[in-house]
Amino acid sequence: MTEKRKGARSIKDIPDDILEQLNRGEIETANLTEWLAVDQKVLLENLLLQNDRPEYLDPVLENVNQLKKTTVNTVNEAIGITLLDLSIQNQDENFLSKLSVHRADLVRCWAAYATGRDPAFDIKTKLKAIQSFASDSHFGVREICWMAVRPDISKNLTESLLILSEWTKHDDENIRRFASEATRPRGVWCSHINELKQNPGLGLDILEPLRSDPSKYVQDSIGNWLNDASKSQPEFVTEICDEWLRESPTKETAYIVRKALRTIQKEKLKNK
Repeated sequence: MTEKRKGARSIKDIPDDILEQLNRGEIETANLTEWLAVDQKVLLENLLLQNDRPEYLDPVLENVNQLKKTTVNTVNEAIGITLLDLSIQNQDENFLSKLSVHRADLVRCWAAYATGRDPAFDIKTKLKAIQSFASDSHFGVREICWMAVRPDISKNLTESLLILSEWTKHDDENIRRFASEATRPRGVWCSHINELKQNPGLGLDILEPLRSDPSKYVQDSIGNWLNDASKSQPEFVTEICDEWLRESPTKETAYIVRKALRTIQKEKLKNK
């Protein structure tokens, strides 16, 4: 069965029949190589034809073709936001609902952007709506969904941190990880949150409950969060790490601290 495929190591090694199924939205991508190989324009056209909305194609492609920088993420964002605009114009909410549970992971990514950028949602509603994407079984959807809602998290930082601090208690490691990853001061492929760069202590209600999390997925994110913060507030990060090692002498905390201090350690070696 294709569900348990490992996926090819390079795009040229993806079998033609697998690539066709991916571009028709019939299966999920198995790894990052496949994720990068999908032609989102072809997938979009197939999706719209399958759902009797061919008239949506040209407006979406027009926005995609106007992108100054074309990457998987920028195309993903452009498609998701334009589909949101079209669904609002045409009062077509059912269509977006279908996309959020579509079998193709990249289609669910579009739905995540549509949810994260919906102007009708306040931050509380938006985070509640994005949680199903945060717990998605596919890595691509989980990465896209925090990027989709991050601008609103940044604009509504105090309320967002309060809401997300509750997510740190969730049974699902993916949801706990979202709370950390979505609020990283610097993050990856996204705008920085200057308030957290200057005052990372604001994020302690998220970081503290996860300082000895059993999930490596969460541990990596917490370590990276603090490493981000160390680039502008190294003393804060050093103090927190020292405190954690004293109060939480576990292998999980030790692993997080090593990741958190890597930039500080590198600077120390450089200055010797």
